[in-house]
Amino acid sequence: MQRILIKYGGNAMIEDDLRSKIIENIIQLKEQGTQVLLVHGGGPFIAEELEKAGIESEFIDGHRKTTSEALVHVEMALKGRVNGRLISLFNQFGSRAVGLSGKDAAMVMAEERVHTTTDKNGNKQKVSLGHVGDVKNINTQFAEMLLQENITPVITCIATDEKGNDYNINADMMAGHLAGALNVDHFLVLTNIDGLRHDVDDPESHITELTAEQAKGMFGNSIQGGMIPKIEACLLALEKGAHKATIINGTKPELLIHKIIHNQNVGTSIISKH
Repeated sequence: MQRILIKYGGNAMIEDDLRSKIIENIIQLKEQGTQVLLVHGGGPFIAEELEKAGIESEFIDGHRKTTSEALVHVEMALKGRVNGRLISLFNQFGSRAVGLSGKDAAMVMAEERVHTTTDKNGNKQKVSLGHVGDVKNINTQFAEMLLQENITPVITCIATDEKGNDYNINADMMAGHLAGALNVDHFLVLTNIDGLRHDVDDPESHITELTAEQAKGMFGNSIQGGMIPKIEACLLALEKGAHKATIINGTKPELLIHKIIHNQNVGTSIISKH
């Protein structure tokens, strides 16, 4: 039985019609015998909740610092709004799913991320990003149990450390860790373009497939900006045990997801080796 993990976010999350199409496609995959897990973030919803609460976001080298006060609203956005809406769609279409965070059943254990920054004199120093964490380890037992019962785990990127402190984790990286730990056949990362390009401004320079080693050599050139954590998540997933990773355009789910499952070339696939 094939197993896939889908990292879901971006425009495909914001637009109601796209959100419905993605869930419908996932349900069709399940009906064909595929086990599916869904991992999501919710950046736009987090920003909206923080703005409503009058909490200004502080950024350190582009990384959002998350205070204890802000974390309450981050979790509210991710679990209450995004996760809840997705589960409602599964219910609407008659398929069983469970809304989770990494905290549930200690599925994802976190540790505080300590960021290294450089001051104006060129000296490096470590700074706290507050309740921003990294994945320390994964326990797949609960997710495996749900999949065996044909229940889709829908997981958002909040996790806890051994002392009970909660952390917001980058959704791409959390998805990569889970994809590897669960040895998925395919890790799909949904974004808003058709994949990786040799020239980021030229759609004609699309890359269909590359090895992990080739991808590692493209950071700072073809791999820039928001594509960096997505490629890093793909490489992590492959290193930890996933068989294949593909970046696809999440705004065209009705065709792409099924093409991927039938091994047709869509998006940009990264493999461990030729």
